Amino acid sequence: MFNILARSAGIGVPTLATSEIAASALRPVVTGVLDKSQKVLTQSPPVPLSSETLNKALPKHGFLYPTASVSLSGNSQIRLAHTDVQVPDFSAYRRDSTQPSTAKSAESADARRAFTYMMLAAGTVPTLYAGKAMAAEFVLSMSATADVLALAKVEVNLADIPEGKNAVFKWRGKPLFVRHRGTDEIEREQAVDINILRHQETDDERVKKPEWLVTIGVCTHLGCVPIANQGEYGGYYCPCHGSHYDASGRIRKGPAPLNLEIPPYEFTPGNTVIIG
Repeated sequence: MFNILARSAGIGVPTLATSEIAASALRPVVTGVLDKSQKVLTQSPPVPLSSETLNKALPKHGFLYPTASVSLSGNSQIRLAHTDVQVPDFSAYRRDSTQPSTAKSAESADARRAFTYMMLAAGTVPTLYAGKAMAAEFVLSMSATADVLALAKVEVNLADIPEGKNAVFKWRGKPLFVRHRGTDEIEREQAVDINILRHQETDDERVKKPEWLVTIGVCTHLGCVPIANQGEYGGYYCPCHGSHYDASGRIRKGPAPLNLEIPPYEFTPGNTVIIG
């Protein structure tokens, strides 16, 4: 905006011309236009050299077209038509201590190994504990329940078995012999020389109380049931193949290889015995 101040020449004061620039509140009518012919240059991110990007550079036709693979222990390369051989870039997988290409890995090897071993131990301990718990639960799931174990035990009242008699019971589907031995039988069986026995066991090893013999009534030859108070030794006799047992259930003659089996049992204060 220009201002001009002038006076007549008859007045002795000279003419003064001034100029002043003031900002206008009006906006320009024409907006700025971007010239599309000028390209804006931007820096694109570098493409990492991995097995996926290297595969994209290979031809995709033919039955046996070449492929690119990357591994830490194997050689990774791709042959081009010129001398530029590109190798995979593992910068994304490197640790901070080995990130620079000039850094020596031996200087930080101990620290890296310590971290690896610590993480391995931290993961191994709970894994082993969880595996142990799972194995224990699996084994316990196959064991007998409490009601089955209760039925697997037999309680015998010893007062019902007179001296010199052999009582037969059923325990876990097998015949069970409970023999009340007299003084003569006890002395005779304790005096036997175990060196002449096929299955060498003393009488004290087979009984908890000298007057009571608890054994399973199944012949160790082929599983027949022996007859009590029979045979050459006055104990048990197997009628199937002629095995003779004494009053301690030890094999004395015949094809049976072992003595009669002794089940787990314990005596109670009430003159009873619990088998199982």
